[in-house]
Amino acid sequence: MEDKEIVELYWARDDRAISETAEKYGNYLTKIAGNALTDTQDRDECVNDAYLAAWNSMPPHRPRRLGPFLGKLIRRLAIDRYRRLTAAKRGGSEATACIEELAEVLPADNSTEGAVESRELAVALNGFLEGLPARAREIMTRRYWAMEPMDEIARETGMSRQGVKASLRRSREKLRVYLEKEGWI
Repeated sequence: MEDKEIVELYWARDDRAISETAEKYGNYLTKIAGNALTDTQDRDECVNDAYLAAWNSMPPHRPRRLGPFLGKLIRRLAIDRYRRLTAAKRGGSEATACIEELAEVLPADNSTEGAVESRELAVALNGFLEGLPARAREIMTRRYWAMEPMDEIARETGMSRQGVKASLRRSREKLRVYLEKEGWI
């Protein structure tokens, strides 16, 4: 079923919207959640939460591309669940590694002003990504947006793990320079 048809099912409040979403995007959502959450039950609950979030957000939203819309929902839900689960202890998942890798580069501010600046920073980050070569952009997006393990990125791009690691290091350094130039750090 096409994305437009699935979105119409949500707007019609037809229960088939969930099953069609699960059939078309279930593996995609499970993969993103699994990259952040190590426990299978947490991952599956997060995927179910994403279906509910999609149900609750359509209407009023009418996404043109359902995949990225769902990806954004699952990523946010998985990171929120990860933060709750690791509030008292730190360790082990790809989310931890990704956050630690980017912590050296990205500014952090949890104030209200920081929330506004976060939106502006997102625009700046998108501009930075658009300026990267396609392969570096793909690697950086897969690592830091989808939280994929470096070994998986290497396997799927035909690169060595060291090649992926070096590409990420170079991209983070370019990002640091870009953010300094733009006045973010």
